[in-house]
Amino acid sequence: MVYRRLDPVEFEDISLRILHEDNHILVFNKAPGEIVQGDKTGDECLAETLKAYIAQRDSKPGGVFLGIPHRLDRPVSGIVVFAKTSKALSRLSEMFRSGNIHKTYWALCLGKPEKESGELVDWLARNERLNKSFVTKPGAPGAKEARLRYKLLGRTERYFLIAVELLTGRHHQIRCQLSAAGCVIKGDLKYGAPRSNPDGGICLHSREIRLSHPVSKADIAITAPAPSTWKGISSLKSV
Repeated sequence: MVYRRLDPVEFEDISLRILHEDNHILVFNKAPGEIVQGDKTGDECLAETLKAYIAQRDSKPGGVFLGIPHRLDRPVSGIVVFAKTSKALSRLSEMFRSGNIHKTYWALCLGKPEKESGELVDWLARNERLNKSFVTKPGAPGAKEARLRYKLLGRTERYFLIAVELLTGRHHQIRCQLSAAGCVIKGDLKYGAPRSNPDGGICLHSREIRLSHPVSKADIAITAPAPSTWKGISSLKSV
């Protein structure tokens, strides 16, 4: 297998965004706009970029295995877990399916929730043609219950920072539920933001992940720094 050669700047950028790596898993801090797995755009995906990086770093003459047990939407940033062995891939895939991996997201929003913390429960229906989810009535055809916990962490000059823990895994769940609660995510035109972000992403970030290692069973907790474009979060104000 022949992989493209990364230039020194790209090679260094990739190396700095690896949050954890061992013989079985690689945890990476994805930037907004990057795609985890190839799609109809034909753009190079993170999995292929990381394979090229590993092949170059380790001087591997053959193919590099890198499995994808879960994904993040293209405009979302933050933690993505890759499997470096087939054993890790099968186990991680099951852990994500069964909810045995705990994920916390950060959302930078235009509005704040009524309460500083709580749980949002909605019924969401997905429109495949629009690639969008909508809040609907309980039990509506095709609708699924969506639940998340949230906590208001503070505010910047113009936005509110909210931590979110997913309790279910629905299509665009955080984006849809926060928008319905009056907390539209910065840059998310699809769910009500008035304008886009310069990088084309949205201010939703997979911030923290906690899991039992799929092979060693050791407890792992990993945090990803938010994109540098998120101004003001280093000095949040109380609400």
